[in-house]
Amino acid sequence: MTPIINYAHRGASGYCPENTMIAFKKGLELGATGIETDVQRTKDGKLVLIHDESVERTTGQQGEIKDLTYDEISRLDAGSWFDSAFAGERIPLLDELLDWAAPTELILNLELKNNMEAYTGMEEQVIAAIQQRGLSARTIISSFNHYSLATCKQLAPDIRTGILYGDNLYHPWAYAQSVGAEALHPYHLFLTEEIVQQAAAHGVISNPFTINEPERMRELIQMGVAGIITDYPDRLAELLSSTVS
Repeated sequence: MTPIINYAHRGASGYCPENTMIAFKKGLELGATGIETDVQRTKDGKLVLIHDESVERTTGQQGEIKDLTYDEISRLDAGSWFDSAFAGERIPLLDELLDWAAPTELILNLELKNNMEAYTGMEEQVIAAIQQRGLSARTIISSFNHYSLATCKQLAPDIRTGILYGDNLYHPWAYAQSVGAEALHPYHLFLTEEIVQQAAAHGVISNPFTINEPERMRELIQMGVAGIITDYPDRLAELLSSTVS
C-alpha cells in the first residue's frame, strides 16, 4: 500500500506564519512528507511564495504582488502578523524552497496562483525551476486555473498536475483526464468515497484540502485518498503512525 502523503499546507501554518521558510521547516520537523505552497510573480518576474495577490494580510503593508519588485517584497515582515516571535520572517522565493527541499525526500505541491492574475509565462518559469533541480518526479503542480494545468502538461508531460476545485463536479476524474491531470485536489467536503474509488479506478488520485480535525482525516484515510493537505501535519503524522502500527 502506498503511504498517504502528509502535505503541510503553506508549511505548518497552524504553528508558524504561512508560506515562510520557518513554516516549511517546521512542517518537515512535525512529520510532513510533502509541502503545499502558493506561487505568485513579482513585477520584475521573480517567483515568490504567498497565497494572496496582495501583501496586506500577511505583512500589514499595501500593494499587489504583480506591482511590487522582489526587492520591495523581500524587505517586508511576513511573520509579525502571526506572532511577534516570528518578526522578520520574509516572503521566500520559489528557488529558496526548491533548494532546501532538493536534498530531502519531500513531495512538493506547487499551486500556481494565476486564476486571478494571469502571470503570462509563469508555467514555463516554474517548470524550468523544477527541472533545473531534478525535482520533476517529486512535484505536483495544482491550480484553480485548469487552462494553466493543460499548458503545464503540454510543456512537461512528466510533471504531475492536480485540479483544484471547490464544488460538486460530475465525474471529476473524467474532467481531470480531459486536461491531462493525474489528481483531484478538492475542498474535502466535496469528496466522497465513491469519487475517491472511481477516480482511483481511472488512474486519478485524490489529495483533498484543508483538513485539520483528526476525525475527518480518519474518514478520508478510510476512503483511500492519496494525500491530505493540513495546517497541522503532526496531527496527521500521529494518526498515520497509529494506523500503521
